Amino acid sequence: MYWYVVVSNHAETTIGSLTQIIATAIALGICLHAGNHLACDFPRLIASGPDEYRPVARFFGRDRPTYRGLLAGAEGVTGIVMVTLMAVSFTLATRPFRKREEMMAKGGGAGGGRRRLGLPFPLGHLAGFNAFWYSHHLLIVVYLLLLVHGWFMFLVDRWYQRTTWMYISVPLVLYVGERTLRAFRSKAYAVKILKVCLLPGNVLTITMSKPYGFRYRSGQYIFLQCPTISPFEWHPFSITSAPGDDYISVHIQTRGDWTQELKRIFVENYFTPSVPRRAAFGDLGAAEQKSPPRLLVDGPYGAPAQDFRNYDVLLLVGLGIGATPFISILRDLLNNIKLADELMDLAMETGRPEDSANSFGVSTASSSNKRRAYRTSCAHFYWVTREPGSFEWFKGVMNEVAEMDKKGVIELHNYLTSVYEERDARTTLLSMVRTHFARPNWKEVFTRIASKHPNSTVGVFYCGRPTLAKELKKLSLDMSHRTGTRFDFHKEYF
Repeated sequence: MYWYVVVSNHAETTIGSLTQIIATAIALGICLHAGNHLACDFPRLIASGPDEYRPVARFFGRDRPTYRGLLAGAEGVTGIVMVTLMAVSFTLATRPFRKREEMMAKGGGAGGGRRRLGLPFPLGHLAGFNAFWYSHHLLIVVYLLLLVHGWFMFLVDRWYQRTTWMYISVPLVLYVGERTLRAFRSKAYAVKILKVCLLPGNVLTITMSKPYGFRYRSGQYIFLQCPTISPFEWHPFSITSAPGDDYISVHIQTRGDWTQELKRIFVENYFTPSVPRRAAFGDLGAAEQKSPPRLLVDGPYGAPAQDFRNYDVLLLVGLGIGATPFISILRDLLNNIKLADELMDLAMETGRPEDSANSFGVSTASSSNKRRAYRTSCAHFYWVTREPGSFEWFKGVMNEVAEMDKKGVIELHNYLTSVYEERDARTTLLSMVRTHFARPNWKEVFTRIASKHPNSTVGVFYCGRPTLAKELKKLSLDMSHRTGTRFDFHKEYF
């Protein structure tokens, strides 16, 4: 699930907060509805006199019901079960439970670190994303029980007055339709594993064939399913290839149970005993393979970063693996740079250089080579990470940008915040990319961009942990008011 906010001078839309507001409203509605029955209606019915009970006797019988009898009826049992299932689902969707796998990956167990929340044995493996995924499927049972609960509602004896099904049939049909569409689409989008790489920082790179008719925008994400692990679990991952590429690639950091199992399966299938373990990291695709595991693809799905084309200037900020949505954008911009160079060469050969004047505005997003102009003329990419080895994740595209971008369209800044040793051999690979060994001064970054691009609209796209989002959002608002440059802030959490 993606939680993001878009901030501009006119509107602020918070999808994550909206989800929380809806959940809170549902919880309050449940409390009011159940509280009214348990604390008001039931006691009043039980304590009613003969004259008060007579008008409703045809619904409950000649004798007044007991409190236990009301709870044991179809209305009471379905209500109690629904409240219990929703309480479980809402609780396991809270951040402490959803982030348990991440805390484990960071050493938040024995020996110190943050205390993690989990479930008792044997349900411990359901914590993290599994807890969120499976517990939310309990709401399917809640929907069915709600139909039963509404059919046996109190004080109604005519079928056409039992209208609960009218209110839930539409969302239920939409949900079933979406799941059915996903099942058919995942079968239609059959992919072939082309290449697998294991990189430092427990990052698995998977390159897949691009299904026929599969179109997406830079910044979007897909859901992946590995039936070998689970035929029910779908996990979202940002696409790191460009729309113009003839393949799809994703970078997966192995933190939780599902991603760790995926890594194990690929390593076992791409590393066989006949292949020497000559390095801890590297290209697994060159190894002698068994039958590769099957992957199903569903998507693409929209994300904040896909709107980058609407801005004159881009400020892309990624923390750790949060750089993945922006790599696709960089690849897209790089493809346009290549296309611009090709058009320039062609124009020079034909003697019509004016044809290439606006060539950078041509997008290669469609495989059918349809050209569509977009506003972006410059991009500033800031990647902040703690480990030097992390820079190897996207070393190829960064070095390619640094080598081919002669006009300075893309500006790359890598920030290493951990202790750095100059003899670290891995960082020698970064010679073509500007690397800073400190934390960014974001106020200076915004000030420099505002002075460099006056009277422009800058799209600020952030992906990472929530800690930095507040600072970037505040700076976007402040600099928009203080300068002639407008900063529109978008955030996306991993």
